Amino acid sequence: MNLKNLLDIAKTELKDLTTLTNPDFRLEQAEYKKDEHVWDVVVSYLVENTNKRFGGVAGFTSEFQFHRIYKRLNIEDGGKVIGFYIYDK
Repeated sequence: MNLKNLLDIAKTELKDLTTLTNPDFRLEQAEYKKDEHVWDVVVSYLVENTNKRFGGVAGFTSEFQFHRIYKRLNIEDGGKVIGFYIYDK
C-alpha cells in the first residue's frame, strides 16, 4: 500500500463528515506498524466554521470561513479502516 492509497481510503471514509464540495483532504502523517500489519495515519480536511463570533469583539479579530480538522485512522493492510480517533497531538 502506498501513500496515495492511504489518502484515498481516508477520503472515502471521511467525506461524509464535511459539507464542503472540496474539503482539501491532506495526508499529514503515516506510520506502518509492521508487527500489527496496520497503518496509523493522520488526515486533515476543511469544514465550515460554525463558531463565528458576534458583537463588538468580532470586529477586532480575524474570522475564518473554514477550519481544519485532524483525524487519526488505523487502516489494515487490506484497506479496511479499523480505528477512528480524535487527533490531539
